[in-house]
Order: sequence, then structure tokens, then C-alpha cells
Amino acid sequence: MHAGGQEQRRQHRGYQEAGFGQRTVFGARLSRSVLVTQAILAVNVLVFLLTVAQAGSLNDNDLSSAFQHGALYGDATLGHGEWWRILTNGFLHYGPIHIAVNMFSLWMMGRSLEQVCGRGRFLALYFVSMLGASASVLLFGNPGGYPGTVGASGALFGLMGAYAVTVLKLRLNPTGLIITLALNAFITFGIPGISIFGHIGGLVTGALVTVALLYAPEVGQVRWQAIGITIITVAIIGLIVYRGSQFSPETCQFVQFPFGRYYVCA
Repeated sequence: MHAGGQEQRRQHRGYQEAGFGQRTVFGARLSRSVLVTQAILAVNVLVFLLTVAQAGSLNDNDLSSAFQHGALYGDATLGHGEWWRILTNGFLHYGPIHIAVNMFSLWMMGRSLEQVCGRGRFLALYFVSMLGASASVLLFGNPGGYPGTVGASGALFGLMGAYAVTVLKLRLNPTGLIITLALNAFITFGIPGISIFGHIGGLVTGALVTVALLYAPEVGQVRWQAIGITIITVAIIGLIVYRGSQFSPETCQFVQFPFGRYYVCA
């Protein structure tokens, strides 16, 4: 028993020396666990495999019914009341390259952020960023644009926004951040078919959420963080509802075009 107790104390000291179990700047306990990142990645992969199975094609998986009913079409979402598309679009991807790039980015950024933010804060950061990205597309994008907007990149840009705020707050070396932002700016504005508004919306939302997390008063930190995130979320939902009020009810149906089968509302 005595030897076992010594071993436990030795392991505990090593754990503390590594920084684990201590509070981070976000107010969370630093942990090795990346359960939320793993779960989000797994759901994205499973949804992708579902679309491939439904479409019978690895590259043309956008022909699947899950894709047709989950992609973000402004007119279908706002004019036809299909509000679930605001979140479901973030789990759909066009082909293997799209999901591979996004899941690699999620794994690289998500692990370290989840460890310092904690599961709950990271989950809020990811999904509120996704919500902000969708809101930006609905507010500023073409509501009748085809094909629909999909992908986790809006939420991933939110993680980049979180990194930017953290680097500035802690006065860390910004070189890596600048390179990452420059590369993604080139991809966003230089490659056709990229959701510019989705990326910008996710980036801004992620930065705002991180400001709410990092700059919350130390006294009652968790409460103030929750209040900040709630205000941001309610504001985004309010903007979406306002945008929806500008649309009259529409009838939507699938129409076969030469380039594919898409959801059309009129």
C-alpha cells in the first residue's frame, strides 16, 4: 500500500509538472482529453460515408438525399422554414478532398484548443462559430445559389479566430498565425466555389466568442463567459430571424439540371 501510494504521488507530481490539472487562461483544467474533437470528427466522417452510400459515388456524393435535405440553401432555409440546414450543412462535404482537408484542420487545431478551453467551452466555440458562418451566408450570400453551402470550414475559421484572439491576449509570437491566416485568405478568395461569407462569418464569430471567454472577469468567470456566449448566440439568431422576415413563404422542390439535381424554391 505504501509503495502504491508513493507511485500515485509521483505520477500526480509528474502530471502537475506537465501542466495538466491546472487552470488555463480560459478557466478550464488543462487536460489530455480531446473527446469533443474526436466526436465531431467521427460524426463528419460518418455523415460523409452516409452520403457516399446514398449517392453510390465517392465524388458525386452531393446527389445523396442527406445532402439535398441538409445543405444550406438560403431560400429553402428562410422561405420554406427548413431551419435545420443552418447546422446540418456544417457536417456535409463535397467529395473526399473536401472532408480530408477539413478533418485534418479540425484535428490539428481542435486538439490544442479543446485542451486549453475545456470540453464545454470548446463545444460552444465550435457550434456558435458554425451558426455565425451560416448566418453570414444567409445575410450576405445569394439566397438562390446552387449548389448549396456545406462544410465544416465555417466552424474551423472560428477556431482560427480563437487562435488569433488568444495570441493577441497572451502576446505570443504571431508568425505562425499570420502565415495560417494569409494561406487561408488566399484559399478563400483565390479558389472558385469557396464560401467567402461563411469563412468570414465563422472567423468573426469565433473571435467574438473567444473574447467573451478570455476577457471575462475572474470573479464569477464561468457565469460571465456563459452570459457572453449567450448574448452572441441570441444576436446571431436574431439576425437570422430578421433575414427570414424578408422572405415570403415559398414552395420548394427538387429539379434536375444538367449539372445535377438541386432544391429550387419559388
